[in-house]
Amino acid sequence: MKIDWDRRTCARRGHITYVPQEDDLREKLRAATALGEAWRCLRCGDFALGEPHGSGPAADAPLVPRGKVLRDLFILRFLAVERAIRGVFIVLAAVGVWQFSNRKDAVRRFFDENLDVIRPVARHFHYDLDHSPVVGTIQKTFGYRHSTLMLVAALLLAYALVEIIEGVGLWRAKRWAEYLTVVATAAFLPLEIYELTEKVSWLKIATLVVNILAVLYIAVTKRLFGLRGGRKAFDEERRSASLMEVETSAGVPAPAHNG
Repeated sequence: MKIDWDRRTCARRGHITYVPQEDDLREKLRAATALGEAWRCLRCGDFALGEPHGSGPAADAPLVPRGKVLRDLFILRFLAVERAIRGVFIVLAAVGVWQFSNRKDAVRRFFDENLDVIRPVARHFHYDLDHSPVVGTIQKTFGYRHSTLMLVAALLLAYALVEIIEGVGLWRAKRWAEYLTVVATAAFLPLEIYELTEKVSWLKIATLVVNILAVLYIAVTKRLFGLRGGRKAFDEERRSASLMEVETSAGVPAPAHNG
């Protein structure tokens, strides 16, 4: 079933109405009812009772996301939430590394003591803890210097900050955030591919696919890096959309627009 993004958003956030100064457009946007004046919503096109949200020249009408633009905004906000959640988990990882660096000796003693406790159980299930890759990796971390662990924590915090900034910018549909997301995500793609050559997992595959699709989607639909006319075509599309919103809602055919 096709999703009606316009009515779905209006049902959740309310209608947006506007009164243009042009007489012919104003009359087509206005309707008289027994309950009072109603004005056509610039998003879904339905008439809504009550005072309009704004007025002025048709060319100055607010650019209300609708249709494909509204769908794109929903996808950007989905990516924004994913980036913000990832940033929070990376912050927690950085805090964990920092705490570990300050309590490394205590953690090592705790680990060694409990390793001896579970060794008979592991031996019962024919699992050799002495040659376990997981145990070996944990024991290896105990040999890291304090300064090295602090550097790792700082790098994790910097990475988390980038992710959170991306999330906030994407939620607000900022163009700089779209560039940042594409560049930062693309920069880590070679590392993700290398990790797959080391060990394949469905989580790694899914993450790689999502990141590749995100890079392509944002770069193409937002006309980044000169694609599809670049920033000039993107700005022209936004300027024409503002007048088109009013003309379409008023029942006047909008001028043809490529792209």
